[in-house]
Amino acid sequence: MTVEERLRRLEDVEEIRSLDARYCRLLDDGDWSGLVGLFTPEGIFDGLSRVEGRADLLAFFAGLADSGLTAFWHHVSNLEIEVNGDRASVTSLLWQPCVVDGVPHVAAGRYTDELVRTEDGWRYREKRVRFSYWVPLADGWDRHTFTLESARAATLEDA
Repeated sequence: MTVEERLRRLEDVEEIRSLDARYCRLLDDGDWSGLVGLFTPEGIFDGLSRVEGRADLLAFFAGLADSGLTAFWHHVSNLEIEVNGDRASVTSLLWQPCVVDGVPHVAAGRYTDELVRTEDGWRYREKRVRFSYWVPLADGWDRHTFTLESARAATLEDA
């Protein structure tokens, strides 16, 4: 691999890390149009629901509060980034304190993302989250413990 190719890969990895940081900030701040702009026009979010395309993504994210999910703080770490030309895949760990129907909750899981390079930079083709747990903070947590039914539907399978 040439020095130029290695530098390009490092720049791609850093841009993808920044994309994930922006995703978390825009989601937590409720900047739905900014958030949806991080996806390709036909982008997919697969988590609490499966939605495809920017119009449906916008409706889904903007409607989270209607489902009782009124506040959240996304903490993403342990990014494993694989770049292959104009495509990339990312696996990361999610820890998410949140408020559901006025009750503090805590959730954790894994993102597995597929990205593509566009003329606007890296964008999500598909962002998928599967949860290990999602429970009221006062109840404590354990693997595969869920009180939010849509989170149970997006559970991590046993390895």
